[in-house]
Amino acid sequence: MRLTTGIGASYGTSKSGVGIAAMGVLRPDLMMKCIVPVVMAGIIAIYGLVVSVLISGDLKSPMALYTGFIQLGAGLSVGLAGLSAGFAIGIVGDAGVRGVAQQSRVFVGMILILIFACVSSFSADMHGSRAHRIRALCHREVLGLYGLIVALILNTRASDTPGC
Repeated sequence: MRLTTGIGASYGTSKSGVGIAAMGVLRPDLMMKCIVPVVMAGIIAIYGLVVSVLISGDLKSPMALYTGFIQLGAGLSVGLAGLSAGFAIGIVGDAGVRGVAQQSRVFVGMILILIFACVSSFSADMHGSRAHRIRALCHREVLGLYGLIVALILNTRASDTPGC
């Protein structure tokens, strides 16, 4: 889980950083203002760290199979969600900061897209027009937070014994 959230966060950081570097050539005064996507990508890695610390705190020598699968599910949920969210933050952050360089009024819209977008289905989003694909990528940002919430809920159930 830390690996996948780390890969997502590093991709988001690097892709947004490339956009910031390209934007800094045109408008160096906006470089510190446009660091928000890089910070948001770094938060994705922290989600994986939190869940891995919680899971490692519950490890015992004789572990029930049920507990192991619950912890695996918690790790997979935060890991895959963090990977997807990191990729989305990178793509949206790169395009957003380049847009801010051309028109500074785009900054608020970029922040709103990065924060308040909703999650939609994976399969139907990548078909259609370019605007539809970009909107679908924007919808992935909160997926990292949703993965963290699911992982925390699963981790609280890891100590429960299953009833048949």
